[in-house]
Amino acid sequence: MKNPGRMKTRLVIEAPVESDDGQGGVVRGHVPVAAVWAAVMPDRVQHGFEADGDGAAVRLRIVLRSEHGLTLRHRLVDGNRIYRITALTDSADRRFTEIHVDHRVT
Repeated sequence: MKNPGRMKTRLVIEAPVESDDGQGGVVRGHVPVAAVWAAVMPDRVQHGFEADGDGAAVRLRIVLRSEHGLTLRHRLVDGNRIYRITALTDSADRRFTEIHVDHRVT
């Protein structure tokens, strides 16, 4: 990213956690681990159906500093929007990470 000043959106990084459900299984969830500044840019919108629900999958490109060790199991949250990570790419100088995410809109 040539202009870090474009990083104007405050996102919360959530990490996956598993806890015992008391019946031999696990309950999967996410817990907040960091709040970061990021540049959020539109990528594309794709209309479709999922589980008999009409809606659209909004694809976004998010750029943030590379110090967080993200994986595809993490997710990013902006208020009530939850972004599911689909791909991660480091910049050439490894200072920034470009993240492709999906956000479901109904």
